[in-house]
Amino acid sequence: MGWTGRMLAVAACALAASAARVAAAPRSGTAECLSGDGRTETLSAVEPRGELALASGARAVLGSVRWPDDPEIAKAATERLLALRGRPLTVVARGEADRWGRLRIDALSEADGPVDLAADLVGAGLAQVDAGEGDALCRPGLLAVEEAARTAGLGLWHQPSLEASDGPGLRAAAGRFVVVQGTIRHVGERPSRTYLDFAARGEDGLTVTVSKRTWRRMREHGLSADRLRNARVRVRGVVEIRRGPTLDIAVPETIEVLEAPTAIAGASTDGERALRR
Repeated sequence: MGWTGRMLAVAACALAASAARVAAAPRSGTAECLSGDGRTETLSAVEPRGELALASGARAVLGSVRWPDDPEIAKAATERLLALRGRPLTVVARGEADRWGRLRIDALSEADGPVDLAADLVGAGLAQVDAGEGDALCRPGLLAVEEAARTAGLGLWHQPSLEASDGPGLRAAAGRFVVVQGTIRHVGERPSRTYLDFAARGEDGLTVTVSKRTWRRMREHGLSADRLRNARVRVRGVVEIRRGPTLDIAVPETIEVLEAPTAIAGASTDGERALRR
């Protein structure tokens, strides 16, 4: 088995594990992740931005995933879901309906073997893992499925992830959801928020802002300033342009530590970096 084949096998194992977990979605934990009873539904149509029209009349979106912005990738994702149209699905709703009245669901098709719809899209590189507007990532296990697709260069991942030090590239992505990798050069803790800087003073690079509440939760997850400073990480979110490219992080799982901290020559001090605030 070649390298690509091995990575696809890893993805297949991750998909199988995800499918097994859908039927046993948690009934305790964060309110927005609480699941109801499973029920049988049928997919009628896939609307723009991945909205699912169910035969019962309910409207839903797959939880913990981000519908692709790229039109060609979105078309492929739609076609992949439509292949299941008319087949019975086991649907588990999580939390309350969103502001548009749509349910956030996990969905499993067992017509030709178990297919977890969200994990299937992520594993094919046709969707990214995202907590959306929530304060929790209900299915963190999907990150492993995404990693396998990324390593295999599938779909969205046919090009490398943006680097956090690529200021021009990030500015070009303003208003879009991105997955970015880089080394945190400075952690600035302030009374209301914490700043994670990926570029030295005077350089054009990413700054991640973390609210006081989220920073407290991150520390509970072991993501302290000492753990993050000089660590290589992966972050995700929608790019905003303030003084420079910025991402706001509300969910601890959206920061993944890829490599432990290492010493970096020229890393800025807290006082020096504060001049940018």
